[in-house]
Amino acid sequence: MPKPLSASRSAVSVFDPDLDDHPALARLLDFAEYEAEVPVHVHRRGQLILALHGAVTCTADDEIWIVPPDCGVWIPGGMPHSVRATANARLSYLFVEPGAASLPELCCTLSISPLVRELVNRLTEEVSDYPPDSHAARLARVTLDELAGMPRQHFNLPISNNPKIRAIADALTIEPSDRSTLGEWAKRVAMSERSLARLMIRETGLTFGRWRQQLHLVVALRDLASGAAVQTVADSLGYESVNAFITMFKKALGSTPAQYFTQRRVKLSESRTKTRAMDVGGMAHKR
Repeated sequence: MPKPLSASRSAVSVFDPDLDDHPALARLLDFAEYEAEVPVHVHRRGQLILALHGAVTCTADDEIWIVPPDCGVWIPGGMPHSVRATANARLSYLFVEPGAASLPELCCTLSISPLVRELVNRLTEEVSDYPPDSHAARLARVTLDELAGMPRQHFNLPISNNPKIRAIADALTIEPSDRSTLGEWAKRVAMSERSLARLMIRETGLTFGRWRQQLHLVVALRDLASGAAVQTVADSLGYESVNAFITMFKKALGSTPAQYFTQRRVKLSESRTKTRAMDVGGMAHKR
């Protein structure tokens, strides 16, 4: 079946976020209408990527960043990056003018509260050339103030520009269940096992075993946050049993998958309670 004409477009062709200097603007993209891979590009503005549905992986600053449902990837302005999204992905982009908010100077994953998510989604409905004294301008200001307080998370995997390390990273990102040994990978990239081991440490700071485990954690956190069953995730990562996967997860993060996500739900609930209390307090103050 021929590919729909709309799906052949790149998402970067939709609009240029650098055409004005408003503090923030947001856009919503449904990747059913665009190419799954957005090639390497760069913006003057910083960019926050939120996944409303589906999965998205970003490559920036020599690292792979995976976006879980309750987090966002922050990419500072001026940093080259690329994006790969699943066909069912629906993303919100928030573009931030340099200096408009106290946001990190390096790429990172940020926890995103329900309030920030709703603010960004609401801002996607506004035009990009909103007046400075408009409701949209006030909405942008509140969005940036709230975003600046979001804590960092660790959903990234160090890679490098070295073509051999990048080839291994690309292959394992596509097929994380591949259990090939370091020696087998060395043959694939035409190196000795010892040379590849040294290269991996030099380029990523991790041994091959630790690096692949980090990849598994990043993929597992993304898929579990999307609602996948622990058994399904364990199988997709090539673990012989669910218990083996849970043991790895607990050793790395200090809790089982069930405990980890229960703790995150409690934190999100506390965030919602705090937000409601602030809203009630604000309305009482106005009275």
